[in-house]
Amino acid sequence: MLMEEQGRSGEQDGSREKGVLYRWQGYFCSVSPEKLLLSRPVLHAALGSLHGLLLIEGGQVYSFGEQPWKPVEPPPASLVLESTLSGQHVISVSAGSYHCSAVTEDGLVLMWGENSYGQCGVSGTDRVPSPTPVTVVDDETHPPQLVRVLNVACGAQHTLALSNKHEVWAWGSGCQLGLVTNVFPVWKPQKVEHLVGRYVVQIACGAFHSLALVQFLPSPDASQQAQDKCGQCNQIRYTMTDKEDHVVISDEHYCPLGVELAESKEGRKSGQSSPAQTPQSKNSSPNYQVSPLTSTDTFSSSFQQNTTNQETQPDPSLSETGPACLQRSKSTPYPDEQALKDYLKKILDQTLAEQATSAGGSHPPSRQSSLTCPFGSEQSDELTLRPSSPALSRTDSITSSARKHISASDTVTEQKNQHIIPTLDSTSDDSSQHSSVDGGIYLSDLVISNGCLFESCEEGGDTAGTDFCPADLLQSKKSISLTDVTLEDTDRNSFSPVSPSDTHRTSNLRAVRASTSESRNLLPSLFTEVWSWGKGHEGQLGHGDYLPRLQPLCIKSLSKKEVVKITAGANHSLALTAQCQVYSWGSEKFGQLGRMNSPSTVPNLTTVSDGIRVWDVAAGQTHTLLLADGDCYQPILYYSGEQVLEDADSRTCTQTPTLLPFCMNIGYVNQVFGGGLNCLALADQNAMGFISTIHELASAERKFYCSLSKLKNQILSPLLARASLALSLGESSMLLFQEMAGSFSKLCHLTGQHSVSLTNFLQQGKVIETLVLIKHTAIFMDTYKEYSGPVGNFLVMGGFQSLLKPSQECFGKKLELIQALLESKEKNPSLYDLLVNLFYMPLQHLNGYNRLLLKLANCFEVNTDEYQRIQNGCSKYEALARLVSKQRKDAEATFHFWKNFKGKNLEALRKPSRRLVCESSNKGLTLQNAGRFSASWFILFNDVLVHAQGSIPSKKLFSSHYVYPLATLWVEPISDESLGLLGLKLTTPEDSFVVLATSPLEKGKWLRAINQAIDEVLVSGMNGRTRVSRSSQKGEPPVSRTSNYTFSKEGRLKDAKYEGRWLSGKPHGKGNLKWPDGTMYCGTFKSGLEDGFGDFMTPSTTFNKFERYQGHWKEGKMHGFGTFWYASGEVYEGSFRENMRHGHGMLRSGKVASPSSSSVFVGQWVQGKRTGYGVCDDFSRGEKYMGIWHDDQRHGDGVVITQFGLYYEGNFCNNRMMGNGTLLCDDDTVFEGDFQDDWTLCGKGILFMPNGDSFDGVFDGHWGSGLRVAGTFTKPFEIARRDIKMPVAGQHAVPAEEKWKAVFEECWSRLGCETAGQGALEKAWENIAISLTAKRRQQRDRSEELSRSQTKMLECLEVIPLHEGPVTANSYNNIRRYLVKACDTPLHPLGWLLETLVTVYRMTYVGVGSSRRLLQQAVEEIQSYLTRIFHIVRFLFPGLPEDGGFIVDSSCSSDEGTDSLNSSTHSEAPQQGWTVSSSSLLLPVLLPRLYPPLFTLYTLEKEREEELYWNCVLRLNKQPDLALLAFLGVQQKFWPVSISVLGEIKKVLPSTKDACFSTAVETLQQISTAFTPSDKLQVIQLTFEEVTQDVQAILCQDFLWCMDDLFPIFLYVVLRARIRNLGSEVSLIEDLTDSNLQLGQLGFMLTTLKACYNQIQLEKTT
Repeated sequence: MLMEEQGRSGEQDGSREKGVLYRWQGYFCSVSPEKLLLSRPVLHAALGSLHGLLLIEGGQVYSFGEQPWKPVEPPPASLVLESTLSGQHVISVSAGSYHCSAVTEDGLVLMWGENSYGQCGVSGTDRVPSPTPVTVVDDETHPPQLVRVLNVACGAQHTLALSNKHEVWAWGSGCQLGLVTNVFPVWKPQKVEHLVGRYVVQIACGAFHSLALVQFLPSPDASQQAQDKCGQCNQIRYTMTDKEDHVVISDEHYCPLGVELAESKEGRKSGQSSPAQTPQSKNSSPNYQVSPLTSTDTFSSSFQQNTTNQETQPDPSLSETGPACLQRSKSTPYPDEQALKDYLKKILDQTLAEQATSAGGSHPPSRQSSLTCPFGSEQSDELTLRPSSPALSRTDSITSSARKHISASDTVTEQKNQHIIPTLDSTSDDSSQHSSVDGGIYLSDLVISNGCLFESCEEGGDTAGTDFCPADLLQSKKSISLTDVTLEDTDRNSFSPVSPSDTHRTSNLRAVRASTSESRNLLPSLFTEVWSWGKGHEGQLGHGDYLPRLQPLCIKSLSKKEVVKITAGANHSLALTAQCQVYSWGSEKFGQLGRMNSPSTVPNLTTVSDGIRVWDVAAGQTHTLLLADGDCYQPILYYSGEQVLEDADSRTCTQTPTLLPFCMNIGYVNQVFGGGLNCLALADQNAMGFISTIHELASAERKFYCSLSKLKNQILSPLLARASLALSLGESSMLLFQEMAGSFSKLCHLTGQHSVSLTNFLQQGKVIETLVLIKHTAIFMDTYKEYSGPVGNFLVMGGFQSLLKPSQECFGKKLELIQALLESKEKNPSLYDLLVNLFYMPLQHLNGYNRLLLKLANCFEVNTDEYQRIQNGCSKYEALARLVSKQRKDAEATFHFWKNFKGKNLEALRKPSRRLVCESSNKGLTLQNAGRFSASWFILFNDVLVHAQGSIPSKKLFSSHYVYPLATLWVEPISDESLGLLGLKLTTPEDSFVVLATSPLEKGKWLRAINQAIDEVLVSGMNGRTRVSRSSQKGEPPVSRTSNYTFSKEGRLKDAKYEGRWLSGKPHGKGNLKWPDGTMYCGTFKSGLEDGFGDFMTPSTTFNKFERYQGHWKEGKMHGFGTFWYASGEVYEGSFRENMRHGHGMLRSGKVASPSSSSVFVGQWVQGKRTGYGVCDDFSRGEKYMGIWHDDQRHGDGVVITQFGLYYEGNFCNNRMMGNGTLLCDDDTVFEGDFQDDWTLCGKGILFMPNGDSFDGVFDGHWGSGLRVAGTFTKPFEIARRDIKMPVAGQHAVPAEEKWKAVFEECWSRLGCETAGQGALEKAWENIAISLTAKRRQQRDRSEELSRSQTKMLECLEVIPLHEGPVTANSYNNIRRYLVKACDTPLHPLGWLLETLVTVYRMTYVGVGSSRRLLQQAVEEIQSYLTRIFHIVRFLFPGLPEDGGFIVDSSCSSDEGTDSLNSSTHSEAPQQGWTVSSSSLLLPVLLPRLYPPLFTLYTLEKEREEELYWNCVLRLNKQPDLALLAFLGVQQKFWPVSISVLGEIKKVLPSTKDACFSTAVETLQQISTAFTPSDKLQVIQLTFEEVTQDVQAILCQDFLWCMDDLFPIFLYVVLRARIRNLGSEVSLIEDLTDSNLQLGQLGFMLTTLKACYNQIQLEKTT
């Protein structure tokens, strides 16, 4: 709350100090404004011809003056409350000549007053006595929607409304509506179609004309056109103006020739399509007729006009058709097809010719691509007017000779001889079928009504031709109008030449509007243009003539003037710019334009004294009121126009704006209003300085913007326009100067926006929270910083010194213009200082912000929010002011340093952004242990430390220098006794040296300077953006930091570039290291070496490809688990040690390395060679070796399986099988004896035949290619055959416990144990937690997304479970659950172990290794897995008993979800509990992963038995149930008599099949879907229980089984179950089931099932 409001007794007293309204008429010496007394402050006012409206705080509306429309007219001098509006909260009011309007906060419009012309929008009455709602409805939407209105403007006979979509709606009478109609009055509000698609921000109404202020988007592309002249008016078609920080080249030339007005045909209809729409399709009906140009010579002689006197009113009368006009054909308004083809070919030829000329350096073709030619008829002359087409911007249908002819014939001609009235647009698109885009108007006939011109058109058919005008291009041109007089602004020059561009911007205005809405709402836009339409008999439209305009037309001369407010009197118009200038045009009978001797039909500046800055305007019937800044901060008033004199018959007027002396007595005026002969001023009283401070702030900002604009237009633009500037400055300084100019333009534009924003702030509430300077501090701070940097850079590089000569050539030797801009009072200033001070002048404005905000803060109590907001903003601007001041000092010091320094060898260190901090020319710092004749010079810049060395320091000639970036520099004081206390140790990535200071003071100075400079570098970061200094924060820069560095010294890292974390001069943490040859490492570092997880790539010159390693590193070498992709195509995935493959790993050799050697090896590696157990699958030879390796060769016991079914096992030496071995064939032939050179039989041996016969002797030769045998053939008797012991597979195989040792060693290593079981338990659990966390972080860094369940599981595993103390039944279940989760993720060591074992198991026993000879080895391998994994589990959970131990369950029931078969209740033990074994604990998680290859081996082993069994099953299952029961010998009492089918009891018939014991059959079938033996046993148990229940149901009594009764029934169930590989299932259960489960009842059931399997094979069905 303001202090000024603290001590008030009531609201009424407080309201007297703000919103006070004063009224007066005209100007004369004794004029005294009348103060209107109201209970509340006035917010807004509006004046009509003889009446007025006041809007006060709270939304109430008062009226005064003559109001004949009311039933009882009140006295003119009294204020009357409009009671009808009591329930409405009005936000704005407006008054026409004799009618009124009000807009509520809901967007509702209420109208009352005179309604003879429909201006109140209420049909059926000439007067509307009280406010009546007027509904504005958009019928184009479906369903129609109510339009919310923001503001309303009223004229004499019409009303305009601005919607919340920034569209204009109109109703009333006259051409000033801008509507497509000639039927008046218009009672219902209609949209002004010509402004659809444009962003209208203000509207204003004169008596019979209308104005709109349209905001447009600045062009994103800058394309330069040659300065070509128009063929008609001889004006330059292309202009270059600056927009913010870039240059915009405008080709929006408007030819001032006007519209030819033809005699009208009565009864013709008027029509116009929406100008914002895109061209219609070919099949749609065009709204306007198109006439392509057919003769340029005829055109050149026709269009002639006096361009030297644009204000001369043309004769509106129409002349007869002259010889210069073409006659229109009576049959059709279109040329024939041949004419169109000839014309299009002419355009093409001209385009090609101009392109060829343009390539040679001539000017590019004109924007004015084709000009329409009028054609005549018997009754009227018509002119087709079309918009210019961006698509044809590079073509010109007028040849160069014709252009010269037109230019030559452009002479002054008498206006009375002209039969052509100035056109609305001279640019057209010859090939477009429709002219309904961007304001194109076709006048075929005229209708004169109410003194206004309306157009009507005939319905036209389609024309042949091609549409060269894409919709998006047309749409993008909406923000710049097509038609107007172009008055070049001489004070606006381009910043710099821009290279030509052959393309125009194609962005769609509607699409871009959404992205700019935020910036549009943040600050007022200065990219505006003024549109006008209506009657122009007094020149009030500003188009250079006195013609009426039917639709809105842009006043081109105001498009670049940054208009921020428009207003209109009865017959004149005003436009206020952001540079505090007022443009006026229209009637000047009473001096209301405020200027003399200048055209009144086009906008020109109002004459005011120098230093007077106008910031609000109002227009009455015959006068203009200006609100301006004077010498003090209290606003002053100027009046121009008719003087109202007491008792005077004559009417006098002022010629120029005259100061109203009473303005200093009515307070601080913030807004003025005009209407009729009345003037209103809304003022505030200055209480506690708040109002005066706000006005001072706004006035200072307006003055600042005017100064910046002068600097921009009078200094920067002329300098940049000089061709010799680049030669004077040089290439680098020229770029810096252009960068500075661009930043200055941004700052200038922001200041202009802010000045307008402050004006709005004064007029709209004055709430501190909405003050842009405080609310959006970041915008101002960023803009000032962006300017401060380039100015300093330009200064450092000597740019201002080089700029001195071009400036003197431009502005005189003493730079008088610059002195005037600086308002310098110094007598003989330095010219260099003048230039520097001029460009640093904008930064001084920050001190003004700080001062005024402090002054503003004193207006509030300390404990208020407003005070805190202002103080926060003030502190930011104060800090920024200090920063830019320091930056200037640093830049000046750096410039003087380089100026005085003569060393050429260090000139390369001079960079724009580099600043000097300190240097040791005073020998304050020297290098330790320096030579006697050597000298060192240390120069500290803001980004590097330079160490220069030489022998003649006095002349500053140094032989060498070293540059150390501060981001990778570490400094620490040394307190060594030998060095004293004056040493500083400097550490860089490649060097470390000690420097000595001359004194403790010097040491502290350098230590502080270096640390602060390093800190500044780290604060600004890699992006180089300047931030506020942290010098106040004392402390050393961090030892650990992130930065870039390129190594230069010889060694492994020479020329390598590192980006990442550092620690005390060494890469430490995450980083990227890249060598010039393309070698790259991305990962973690430790003490300068690769350590941790990383990704390494290096090019291979042999294969011209990259090699890549992704995995773990240690001390700069590959160490740990990783994957290496070799350029040869090989891929190794496994363990490394010291850059070599060491441990368990898999090597895949692809076809790239050698097409004949495609193979996969998985096993153990030692020092880069295969050593230990491993499996190699050689695809090219069709062999798989499983055995011992040594030095990359098969060496030791091993097994080889070939693709032909041969099985070799024996001892290998140097890759060959040597000595005693065994060969097993697929037909059961077995050889046991000596081998040599792989598979060569050489020596003694025995060959066993499948039938028992054998050869015993000496063998020689290869198997399958003929053997030479010398020995004994034995054919034993049948009895003796049974005693023969044939060799079996596995005698020479590697024992299961010797396989995959490296895998288990790696797992123990990950747990922190050097050997199996030797390690600290707590460390093992810590390693598990660390491993899980690290792996999760790696996956996150590599963007590998984990599912929600995986993430939750990992979070559970990171929690270390209870693992100490004895294991109970409950904790045993927890351990089982933990193991299931751990084995499900490879991130856990146990999970990795399980995944690796599954991989190697499948590698061994899948493919060629899928041989029945390997079954026993496969089973033993699984049992070995279980034993060794159980050892690890017992290490992690020491409380677990040994394999086969027992855990007593104190509870009576087993825990839900556990396997009941593992409970001892099934083993007839007296106690209930759990038998702990490796199989019961681990087989459920291991076997499902190994089941497919293992079961395949079982099926191969049992293949013959299974075939016999399956044939019997198929034959026996052909019988019905009762027949099969009888065949199997089931007693009849066990035969089911009836069965239940879906709840229905059905009798078992002789033909019934697959119905008896169906439940038991279905249960037994589940044995094939179970994986573990315990699950399969449980299925068997449930089957027996189902059979028992069925029998008990048949017998209706309890029953005890005997084997004679049970076996036939169970045999029936087995047959009906049709289990395909039952023998394999039984064998798997027998091999992998715990011995304790094979006893008792479960053992009996398994034996029964096996007996059934064997019995089925023996059954004979015949």
